[in-house]
Amino acid sequence: MKDIVIVGAKENNLKDINLVLPRNKLIVFTGVSGSGKSTLAFDTIFAEGQRRFIESLSSYARQFLGQVQKPNVEKIEGLSPAISIDQKTTSQNPRSTVGTVTEIYDYLRLLYARLGVPYCPHCNKPITNQSIDTIVDRILQNELESKIIINAPVVRGQKGTFAKYFEELRKNGYARVSVDGEIKSLDEEIVLEKNVKHDISVVIDRIILKENISTRLTEAVENAIKLSDGLVIANINGENFTYNTKLSCPECGFSFDEISPRLFSFNTPFGACPNCLGLGFTNEVDEDLVLRNKHKSINEGALRLTGWSSDIGSIGDMYYKALAKKYNFSLDVPLEQLPKNVINVLLYGDDEVLDLKYKSSKFSAEYRGKYEGIIPNLKRRYVETNSDYVKGEISKVMKEVECPICHGKRLNEQALSVKIDKYNIEMAKDALRVLSMAYKELDHEPTDEEMKNIENDLIFVGMVGMID
Repeated sequence: MKDIVIVGAKENNLKDINLVLPRNKLIVFTGVSGSGKSTLAFDTIFAEGQRRFIESLSSYARQFLGQVQKPNVEKIEGLSPAISIDQKTTSQNPRSTVGTVTEIYDYLRLLYARLGVPYCPHCNKPITNQSIDTIVDRILQNELESKIIINAPVVRGQKGTFAKYFEELRKNGYARVSVDGEIKSLDEEIVLEKNVKHDISVVIDRIILKENISTRLTEAVENAIKLSDGLVIANINGENFTYNTKLSCPECGFSFDEISPRLFSFNTPFGACPNCLGLGFTNEVDEDLVLRNKHKSINEGALRLTGWSSDIGSIGDMYYKALAKKYNFSLDVPLEQLPKNVINVLLYGDDEVLDLKYKSSKFSAEYRGKYEGIIPNLKRRYVETNSDYVKGEISKVMKEVECPICHGKRLNEQALSVKIDKYNIEMAKDALRVLSMAYKELDHEPTDEEMKNIENDLIFVGMVGMID
C-alpha cells in the first residue's frame, strides 16, 4: 500500500478527520496552536503504530512495556508498526536493553547465527574448516614428552544428571569422563545436580607425545570428532585447546566452538565477555576516591577505609608503621606532602618482605610478610566477600569503567568476530544494511508479498539502532 489512510480521527480536539498521507515521505504538519497537529501526529498516527508493534510481542516483553490504548480513530490503513523509547533501560537487570526487552535483538542474533561469516580476531581472515590432519599436525608441534589428553565434548552448558548417558558411555567401552573440568571414572557413580549446567567431555585417549605417535593420535582425534560432531579438546600439559573440523583459523589456530544464536547473547556465558560478564563495564577502585583526604595524614585518618584503619591495634596500623620505617616517612605528614613512590607503594603494594609488628591490648607478635596494597586488597575483598556491608563500604571508593577487554560491547571475542559484510553484531546502527544484504540471498525477484515482508522487517530490525 502506497498511502497511509486515516478515517474518523476524533482524538482530543480532532473533529472526525479523514486524511490520506503518502508513505516514505517527509510530511510536515503546520497550523496555529491548538489546531491538533501534535494530536494527529503523536496521539493518533504514532500511537496506533506503537500499539501494533507492542501487540506483536510476546507476553513476556509486554509486561515491561505496559498496555497502550487504541487511539480514538475509526481505522488507519497502511501504517507499519512503530516504536519510540527513551534511551535508558526498562528493567532493573543491568544486562537488559531496549533490544533484549522488546526481543528485537533475538532477530539479529538469529540473523548472524545463520548468515554470519566467522573471522579470526588475530589474523582478520575468514575462518575455514579444519581437517583432521591439520588438527593432528598442530598437536604434534608441541614439545616431545608433552602430556596430552584427547577429549570429546559431548555436553556443553546443559542441565541434568546424565546418569543414563554415563551408563551408555560405559557400555560402549569408555572409561573416563571430564565433568566440569574434573576427571571421573565411569566405573564409579557420578552424581550431578539436576538444575545446574554442566560441561561433560569423554576422555578418548591419554598420550605422551613421542616420535612415532601420529597414528595413535590421529585415531584418537577421529574418534573424538565422531562422538562430539566435529569438536575435539586437546588438554596439553594442563591447558585446553579446542579444535573444530568446521571452523578454525589456518594461520593461528583460533577456533569457534559453535555459531548459534546464544553465542551473540551477553546474558549467557557462551556469548558474554568473560571479564565484565556481559555488563560492558567493571567496578574498579578509584585512586582519587581512596586519596580524597590528601590534606590529612595517615594517623589523622586519611586512609580510613574498611579494613585499613590506622587505629592502634589494627592490621592497617601494623602495615603503615612497617612501611614508614622502610621508606623513611612520617605517618603524621599529610598525604599530599609524601613522595610519589611512597603513595604508589601505599596504594599498589610492595613485592619485598616487611618486618611486621602487631600489638594490641591483648596480644602482640612479630611477622615477616609482603604488603598487598590498599587497592589490590579492596578489589580482592570486593569479589570474595559474602558481606553486603563490606561490599557496600568498598563500593564507596569504586567507579564503573569501560571493560578493557570488550570495550563496552559486552560480547566475547568469538561473538564479535562473526561478521556480515565486515560488520559485527555490535554495529547495531548498520542493522538495516545487514538485513538488506540478507534478502539478497533470494534466488528470484521478490513478489509483492515478499517485498511487503521485507519492508516490514527492515523497519522492525532498523529499530535495533536505538538499543544504546
